[in-house]
Amino acid sequence: MPKMSSRINNVAPSATLEVDLKAKALKASGVDIIGFGAGEPDFPTPENIVEAAVDAARDPRNHRYTATPGLPELREAIAQKTLRDSGYSVDADQVVVTNGGKQAVFMSFQILLDEGDEVIVPTPCWVSYPETIKLAGGVPVEVFAGSDQKFEPTIEQIKAAATSKTKAIIVNSPNNPTGAVWSAETLEAIAQWAIDNDVWVISDEIYEHMIYDGRQTDRIGSLVPRVRDRLIVLNGVAKTYAMTGWRVGWMIAPHDVAKAAGKLQGHLTSNVSNVPQRAALEAVSGDLTAVEQMREAFDRRRHAIVEALNAMPGVSCAIPAGAFYAFADFTQLLGKPLGKNDTVCDTTAQLAALILEEVHVAAVPGEGFSAPGYIRFSYALADNDLNEGMTRLANWLK
Repeated sequence: MPKMSSRINNVAPSATLEVDLKAKALKASGVDIIGFGAGEPDFPTPENIVEAAVDAARDPRNHRYTATPGLPELREAIAQKTLRDSGYSVDADQVVVTNGGKQAVFMSFQILLDEGDEVIVPTPCWVSYPETIKLAGGVPVEVFAGSDQKFEPTIEQIKAAATSKTKAIIVNSPNNPTGAVWSAETLEAIAQWAIDNDVWVISDEIYEHMIYDGRQTDRIGSLVPRVRDRLIVLNGVAKTYAMTGWRVGWMIAPHDVAKAAGKLQGHLTSNVSNVPQRAALEAVSGDLTAVEQMREAFDRRRHAIVEALNAMPGVSCAIPAGAFYAFADFTQLLGKPLGKNDTVCDTTAQLAALILEEVHVAAVPGEGFSAPGYIRFSYALADNDLNEGMTRLANWLK
């Protein structure tokens, strides 16, 4: 058999999807699994959005190809949503609608990077950033900020990681996997550094509405208007509107970058399916009432899961300020006998696998987020399941 490319062999599979796949396989075999793995709201998509999709499916206009960058109405609605939520104006032709936010991430690096270009990736980070950089021929340069820094990098760390090959930096606040919300001061410093050093900024704002304790989501493009000529904003409907399966995301970019993204998408997927686009149009055009109701539920679960984790021997977890993840430190349990067979785990990857096997609780090890020693628990699941999963884990650790 001929060899596959070295590029694809150099890419790791998605750690979150791997855990979710294993959990679903065990469920299908009859095992009662509590899943804290996937970052997927347990709520149904709001009814008005579903009805918009039903109506769209009956309309023959939506049975055809559409404009490659997205429906004009949706692009305009995203521009208006950006003004409402982020506080600054963009043109509709700066918006490119993609098949989920993940495609927007992938295309950003394909457009920006040449072979050997470096991208500064603050870690812990979402599993797909380093891999999509590699797929574009780039080199991820990780800058780690642990719980002692509240998972927020300093500008000094970023400057120390930069080289003559640095082409871009990723900003993700509120953050996956930590739930950290970076300060306005940090975002402003990153923006000014990027301007001074001719570096692209890629701001992933998919969790912008998942924020707690009266805090606000600071957008780097709003804080420092001068950075917008080198800023690509990534977003989508998945997390905010409980629409993970609808696969509608977007990028907002300078005109030349948006034009290049349309060119790439023309060869990649042609366009996003019209019916989900019509659903997304209903979502971003409406108010945030349903979003606020989901946020209140996440807030309640946030407190419950952090309290439960901190009550477990050998586990510590800072309370997240945003998103819907608890990123717990399990380093004190490594190297110690655990479970019914006194199994010793040297890594949190091994520990997460043991917990899935013996406790039937699925969570994602920190290795997938470039943060060994931690385990991520999504609290985007029903209250009863959350309580049951935490009870099982606590009893097992005792």
